Parts: sequence; C-alpha cells; structure tokens
Amino acid sequence: MTSLDLVCIGNAIVDVLAEASHDALAAIGTSPGSMVLIDVGQMQRIEGGITPARIMGGGSAANTAVVARLMGANVGYMGKVADDEAGRQYAADLRAEGLVYPSRPVAGAPVPTARCIILVTPDGQRTMHTYLGICTEFGPEDVDAETVRAAAVTYLEGYLFDKPQAKAAFVHAAELAHAAGRKVALTLSDAFCVDRHRASFRQLVAGHIDLLFANEAEICALYETAEIDEALAAAARDVGIAAVTRSEKGAVVMIDGVRHDVPTGPVQVVDTTGAGDAFAAGFLAAMTRGLGLTECAALGNRAAGRVIGQIGARPGKDFDLRA
Repeated sequence: MTSLDLVCIGNAIVDVLAEASHDALAAIGTSPGSMVLIDVGQMQRIEGGITPARIMGGGSAANTAVVARLMGANVGYMGKVADDEAGRQYAADLRAEGLVYPSRPVAGAPVPTARCIILVTPDGQRTMHTYLGICTEFGPEDVDAETVRAAAVTYLEGYLFDKPQAKAAFVHAAELAHAAGRKVALTLSDAFCVDRHRASFRQLVAGHIDLLFANEAEICALYETAEIDEALAAAARDVGIAAVTRSEKGAVVMIDGVRHDVPTGPVQVVDTTGAGDAFAAGFLAAMTRGLGLTECAALGNRAAGRVIGQIGARPGKDFDLRA
C-alpha cells in the first residue's frame, strides 16, 4: 500500500515577487520580460532594493506538487535548501500547502537557499532573476528513501539534472521506487537542458523511466530530430508512456507504442509560466485515481489551461478540477 500518490524531486527555489518600475529594472541592468541567472552578490543587491509582495516556495516540480495537491492527490516533495530565512520559509510554505516535506534545511550551508526574484512592471511584464544557490547540490544522500517507497509515483524535474550528484540522485530514487514496485516519471523541463545533457538523459529515460513528460521542442531535442513523429516513435522504444504537450494542439500520449491525440479547448492566454508543470500535475493526479491515460491527458490539458489563464504558476485555493 502507498501513503502518497506522488512525490516530486526538483530545484527548491523560493519565489520572491515584487513590483518594480522600468527605471528600477534599468538600474539593475535587465530587460523587461527576460530571465537571467544571477550570483549571490546580485541577489543580495536586488533583494535589498525591493519590498516583496509575496514569498512562496517555487521551482518546477514544486509547482507540479502543489497543483496535484489542489487536485486531491496526496503529495510529497524533496528539494535542498539552506537553514536560512528563505529555506525555512520554503519548508513552511510547502507544508502549509499540504505537502509532505521530509527534506531538512542544511545547517551551516556554504551557499544560501535558491530564489527567483520576479519583478513585475506596471505593464504586467515579469522579469525573473534566478539565483540557484544550494538547490543544485541535491545528491543521493538527500533522497528520503521511505518517502520514495511510500509514493505510487516518483516525479523527477529535468532542471535539476545538471550536476553529477543530481544525476546519481535520480538513478538512486528510481532504483528505490522500482524496488518497491512503484513508477518513475521524468519531465525534460527545457530543450536547452536536454541539449546540455542529451546522452545522460537518454540513458536515464531508457533505463529508469516509466512515464516521460515533455513538450514538442524538448522531445525533439532529446532524439535529435525536427519531426515530432520520429521523436514519438523513438520515445516509444524507451518508455511505456510518453505524454507530450503541443500548445494549442493539445497533447499526444504514446501508450505502448500507440499514439493518442488529446485535443484541448480554447484558452485565453495570460501567462504561460507553469503550463507544463500544471499539465503533469493534472495527468498524474488523474492517473493515481485510476483514470485512463487519455483521460489523464485531458485533465492535464484542463489544468494547464487554467494556469495559463492567470498570472503565475500557482493557482488559488479555489482551483479544483477533480470533477
């Protein structure tokens, strides 16, 4: 028996949202609407000049975890934070969302907790300044074995798959899950991330993954083709289930080599942040309730459509697609 439907593992990043003028962005040196990586000094300078409107636990897999929880799933999350104010806020925020969070903040960490400082200008543009901090140091020792064994599905975030210790952590988590008779899912997260680590991703997918999530660009990058049909055929040789999002075309689910196209309805797009995270959440929440896989994709489409119709990757507490 499982006590969790899902456990997600990813980059633990605190989201700090604040309003800012275009002059303030110009002083920082970033272009409105961009996403830039910053170092600890830049992070401290930017934080020193803003008044946060909202601070919450973020990161791709954390967004999936929260949305799946809002949809009725029992969910856990693992990510690495420092024992600093941001790290403690991160843990408190996810637990307040109803998640099981076994990860302990690292005392005496050499670098701070990661954060994404999101500055919103009066015209609604979101400019993201990301400091990765300690989250990328996640390794096998950070995988809580009992939580993995307790979860029907372990979901791995591709963004985390950069450093050798994180790659080892993914393999370790997958082996623990499979030894307990559980399933393992992976989201490719980003085509550039795939390009950096294609060979390692291919080994992981073929050797350890039961369910692969990707968008069209990511799966084509993984299999080095511009043709979606070729990429889907290649994925079918590696995994039993591949769920691929295609924006307004909906999603494609490959199930044991058979293609199923799942359309989506019309959506008023406000902010595409978190669309893939929400799709995975809807799909997995439905799957752990025993729905058919095309129904899972349909619910994933609905979840993504709800999220992109608002500002931000996290829906409000009224978010409920369980019907």
